[in-house]
Amino acid sequence: MARVKKKNLRRKDGVWDPLVDSEQTRHRAEGVPQTPQSMSPSYRLAYTDDDFMAREELRPMRLQLELLKPEMILSERGINSTVVMFGGARIPEPGGDAWAAKNEIQRKNLTAASVYYEEARKFSRLCSLHSAQSGYTEYVVTTGGGPGVMEAGNRGADEIGAPSIGLNIVLPHEQAPNRYVTPELSFNFHYFAIRKMHFLLRAKAVVVFPGGFGTLDELFETITLMQTGRMALVPLILFGEKFWRTIIDFEALAEFGTIAPNDIDLLQFVETADEAWEIIAKFYETVDPAEVPMASGAR
Repeated sequence: MARVKKKNLRRKDGVWDPLVDSEQTRHRAEGVPQTPQSMSPSYRLAYTDDDFMAREELRPMRLQLELLKPEMILSERGINSTVVMFGGARIPEPGGDAWAAKNEIQRKNLTAASVYYEEARKFSRLCSLHSAQSGYTEYVVTTGGGPGVMEAGNRGADEIGAPSIGLNIVLPHEQAPNRYVTPELSFNFHYFAIRKMHFLLRAKAVVVFPGGFGTLDELFETITLMQTGRMALVPLILFGEKFWRTIIDFEALAEFGTIAPNDIDLLQFVETADEAWEIIAKFYETVDPAEVPMASGAR
């Protein structure tokens, strides 16, 4: 039986480490004969057994791990607050191809929407310039890590040498992290619920660009947490007032009585990056972003 070269094993200081190397790997490396017993899945250490960890009964453990891993990494990095950018994955950069268009009308709409890609990119640069003043511990740009508006957000930060966070989700499509996310701050999630928690736990502002079901889900999740007092009030800014008022009649909800009239005041509409940053700067003129509490509903 061929031996596994020791240099290919994950070791610390050349010594077998049970936290990173399975005992079966050690046995192969040291030439220990494999037996039916040692090769059985039941013999694997529990935390190195992917089949075991994927069992339905282990879902609570997997949820906890998805919560803990990004939290520990972000805390170790010293990141206290973020600016979260939501928006459509299908919006191209100016001059780019509207690859998701199924017909000429969609192609025209998505091509025109490329203005939001550029504004997202500019807005991210503004956030990152102010984040630099805190040593990149405050106002760190955070996106869903994918293409479109998300890419623009990470790209703007990357262009001025600032770190940015990407919170990807496992999907059949559109899930690969864009190349502008800071590699050490690129995360992947299986559970939407845990991903949403990480979006809002440190959020000191949330900006939302035109998008689809995912963007709408993120918008309404955020506004519901603020409406119900489970999250601190932070600037919630929507880019493209015509788009949003076309697809959602906020006033109709208030007139019908299903929301309070002043709930609409939780939203602010802008067209440009400068307008959005002005709202955030004004909001925090007398408030230190580090003093704004986390989303209590996510604790």
